[in-house]
Amino acid sequence: MSGGQSKLLGRWGEALAAEAYRKKGWRIIASGWTCRFGEIDLIAENGKYIVFAEVKLRQNDRIAAAREFVDRRKQERVRTSAQMYLAEHPTDLQPRFDVVEVYAPDGMQTRKPRINVLENAFE
Repeated sequence: MSGGQSKLLGRWGEALAAEAYRKKGWRIIASGWTCRFGEIDLIAENGKYIVFAEVKLRQNDRIAAAREFVDRRKQERVRTSAQMYLAEHPTDLQPRFDVVEVYAPDGMQTRKPRINVLENAFE
């Protein structure tokens, strides 16, 4: 898979994750927010929490669950990026870090991708 195809597939997964949050009444603030420390796939709020979500798209979980690919180093980059976001966009909302697993066996051709939102996946 080329870099462009991979990026397109990643954005598709992020759009599915955003829709899952919207269905639960969340408002999407940003998608693919970047700073010098890294990227936050999805930022959402619901009036109580501001969520910084890492989205992981996989065909299946035979080798490992998608959440297992969010290692300690990745968590640290997301936390640092979230601190930068909050410095630029102050809020009284409680921050939360989620991981969203998207399983799509046939890539973007998958009719019903499986989406798992793991709340408070790391702190």
